[in-house]
Amino acid sequence: MPQQDTPPRRRLSRALVAREAITLADQDGLGALSMRSLATRLGVVPMALYKHVADKSDLIDRMVDVIVESYSEPKHSAGWRQKVRARALSAREAILAHPWLGQAIDTRTKRSETVLAHMNAVAGDFIEGGVSPDLTHYAMHTLGNRIWGYSPEAFADVDAPTAADAHTPEIYAYMSNRFPYVVAIAMDAASRSPSHSCEQQSEFEFTLDLILEAVERLHLANWVSRPIEA
Repeated sequence: MPQQDTPPRRRLSRALVAREAITLADQDGLGALSMRSLATRLGVVPMALYKHVADKSDLIDRMVDVIVESYSEPKHSAGWRQKVRARALSAREAILAHPWLGQAIDTRTKRSETVLAHMNAVAGDFIEGGVSPDLTHYAMHTLGNRIWGYSPEAFADVDAPTAADAHTPEIYAYMSNRFPYVVAIAMDAASRSPSHSCEQQSEFEFTLDLILEAVERLHLANWVSRPIEA
C-alpha cells in the first residue's frame, strides 16, 4: 500500500510569525492572541514559535514594528508642518486598519529601533524645517500619541448622552438638568454627524492641525522655553 505523502512543514520566520499574529489580532482582537492560538493558525506546535520570538510581549513588539515600518513617507518637497501631519495621518490609517494597535503601543515597555526611527523622523521634520530643538521637544510632548495615530481619552465615552437618549424623556430631562453643557455638546455633535456620534477622524485632524498651527506661531515668534530653576 503506497504511503501517503506528508505535507511539508511550514517554514517559519520572525517576519512570518509577526504577520500572521497581526492577522489573528485583526480578526479576533489582541486579547485572543496567544502563543497557542498563533501556533494553531500556523499549524505548528507552540514551542516552534519560541525560536523566533521570546514570548508574547516580544511578539507584540515585533507586530508593532511591522506596522510602524509600513508607515508611508511624506513628500520630500513638503514643509515641516505638512510632513509631520502626513506622518501622523499615515499612523492614523494603521490604527483604523488595526483597532488593537493603540492598546499594544500603550502596553509597550521599551522602544525598539523601529519605534525610535519613527520618533526620530518626526523630530527631524521639525528640526530640518528650522524649528529649534527646544520647541521641537515641547511639540513632541504635545503631540504625544498622535504621532502614532491616536489620542487616548481620560474616560471612555460610553456614558455620554446620545441622540437616542433624546427620545427617552426621563433620561433626557435628568441629563439636561444635571449636565446641560455636556448634553448641548453631545446633541449638537449628533445633529451634525450621519452616525449621530463623535467624528473621531475629524476630531483627530482638528487637534493635530491645532497643535501644528500653534507650533508654527511659536516658531515664527522665536519662542524659547523658560529656564529651569536650580
